[in-house]
Amino acid sequence: MTSKRQGSTVSRIKTGSFERRLSLTRAGLFAGTRMASHMATNWFTSKATREQRHRAMLSSQAEFLVEELGKLKGSVVKIGQVMALYGEHFLPEEVTEALHTLEDQTTSLAWPSIRAVLESELGADRLAELEVDPEPIGAASLGQVHRARRRSDGLELVLKVQYPGVAAAVDSDLNAVAQLLRVARLVSIGPEFNDWLEEVREMMHREVDYRLEARTTEHFRKMLVDDDRFVVPRVLMEYSTAHVIASTYEAGHSVSSVAVRELPQERRNRLGQAALELFFKELFVWGEIQTDPNFGNYRIRIAGEPGSESEHDQIVLLDFGAVQKYPASFLQPVIRMIRASYEGDREEVIDGGVELRFMSRDWPADVLSTFADVCMSVLEPLNSDRSRWPENAVNEQGQYRWKQSDLPSRVARQAARSAISRYFRIPPKEFVFLNRKLIGVYTFIAVLYSEFNGEDLLKAYLYRDLSS
Repeated sequence: MTSKRQGSTVSRIKTGSFERRLSLTRAGLFAGTRMASHMATNWFTSKATREQRHRAMLSSQAEFLVEELGKLKGSVVKIGQVMALYGEHFLPEEVTEALHTLEDQTTSLAWPSIRAVLESELGADRLAELEVDPEPIGAASLGQVHRARRRSDGLELVLKVQYPGVAAAVDSDLNAVAQLLRVARLVSIGPEFNDWLEEVREMMHREVDYRLEARTTEHFRKMLVDDDRFVVPRVLMEYSTAHVIASTYEAGHSVSSVAVRELPQERRNRLGQAALELFFKELFVWGEIQTDPNFGNYRIRIAGEPGSESEHDQIVLLDFGAVQKYPASFLQPVIRMIRASYEGDREEVIDGGVELRFMSRDWPADVLSTFADVCMSVLEPLNSDRSRWPENAVNEQGQYRWKQSDLPSRVARQAARSAISRYFRIPPKEFVFLNRKLIGVYTFIAVLYSEFNGEDLLKAYLYRDLSS
């Protein structure tokens, strides 16, 4: 959920399927006409000029369509955001870049509309037990969050309220957005795109299933209840429904705040280590991973401040609407690839990629070798071989400097410069989500300016029995 910030407020969100489909169809037809006209006038120019003009036209088309999506709010915006995160294998770069701008949209719904939802979901008597702040502390595409206090005992809580009509509009909105992309000629249609589209549909239905999110939140809270490095809000089921989640209010600073940045180095190191180990637990032990890397889903609770009962700084985990449960059939080859990458076994890394069906043994040997190199590069901060570390990524104590290493960007450049992209098949959706999570964890640690070597943490989980 997006943190509180200045943004616009609307009295209602249009969720009528006919009205929304009509708006998107009109936008798609207009964009398609523009693209057809562009292709016709561009035919007689040189190849270089055609490519330059085509990219410019794609950017223009994408910006226009994103503007149209933003006007409709609700699940359309969330669908655009999901496509920006996971559509890089299906959509032109210009489109994903434009879709990322949807992440900055924080339009909130006016209090009378939110109050009507609360009264409908909780009932007047139950709602009367709470004193709800009409001003939201967070707003996103599917709903917004309000602080509240229980009158009987003063318990502070938050209410995550889904916008009316959003859940019912998911399917029609997704179909309309897909049709818009087709009509505007911004995507190549095929079985793989359709499969990916169905995965987006499944993700969206999970996102709007607040009962599922409430159960998942409690599930993670119980798994972490004895680990005082983490705080997971307690769900109050008596105030939770299909469209409202009530949970305890958990104070904390944003990850990038000045207060966190000014913590002593050792304390920031411990927070980074905790984040990395949590990821290892999700991957190697639970097989359940919170795949949304949005920093708005995390807070840092500083020891000694009001609201903190721990001797240690803690990571507050706030949103469990995007948890993916992975089958052993996927996890086992992934873990073998990680082991092989750590041990420098190129052939085993390649075998894992082939088993997961996004590589082929028929590829040129240099492409396969480069793929293995990229995988091993990802494990740079988790391997004690400092000869592979950039000079600026090592501090005086020989510890890895996550921020200064610029690892995610370097790995992306390494892959882009190689021939991999010409051969690389669309990876399994599980791999895409896992990759996003890993980038998110690395970025989280970098934003903390943590400095530590992750090898011992990795080894503690890497050589577990895969069948356990």
